[in-house]
Amino acid sequence: MSNMHIEETVRHSLEGYLRDLGESEPDGMYNMVVNVVEKPLLEIVMRHADNNQSKAAQWLGLNRNTLRKKLLEHKLIT
Repeated sequence: MSNMHIEETVRHSLEGYLRDLGESEPDGMYNMVVNVVEKPLLEIVMRHADNNQSKAAQWLGLNRNTLRKKLLEHKLIT
């Protein structure tokens, strides 16, 4: 799967979201999209890294402490 395919999928989903709102105006879309994408990204990467936070942080290009903070925010670890 190419980056272009992921980008096109996101674009399509956002168009559908805005269309489904009808006359309503969106509120807080940026944070909504970041949270909706970030959680499954973290779940998948952690699973493929065998829950190794150091490895997952490296794959994501994040500091391990930043990854841990995000995992806690999304309640993926306790």
